[in-house]
Amino acid sequence: MYAVEVRDHIMIAHSFPSPLFGPAQGVHGATFTVDAAFFADDIDEHGLVVDIGLAIDALAQVLEPLRYKNLDDESQFKGIFTTTEFLSGHIFRALADKVRNGDLKDANRVRRLRITLHESHLARGWFEAEI
Repeated sequence: MYAVEVRDHIMIAHSFPSPLFGPAQGVHGATFTVDAAFFADDIDEHGLVVDIGLAIDALAQVLEPLRYKNLDDESQFKGIFTTTEFLSGHIFRALADKVRNGDLKDANRVRRLRITLHESHLARGWFEAEI
């Protein structure tokens, strides 16, 4: 399987109001490095899985509504623990919609997508599935 992976980052704030999260119960900031990997069984006649420039633009568009936001204040996240795992699934769904809707042009060969959020050099989480 072929793949192309692009990268961006977001800075957010959030809290996890449960004793399970210890000191992360309070509002804290996070800077995530975000990787989006596009997988296809084959490449096109130009040797591409997906146009890298379009993939970078699409990922930036998906991340824009999250940038510099306190996710606790966003109505779509009310009552949700916006963990690394949750956010990777949220970003996956938005980017998969862009692939399905043709926003990446000839990306109909893309079968699978993986979104990885790096919390730090020590920890990361991801969501991966068929599109």
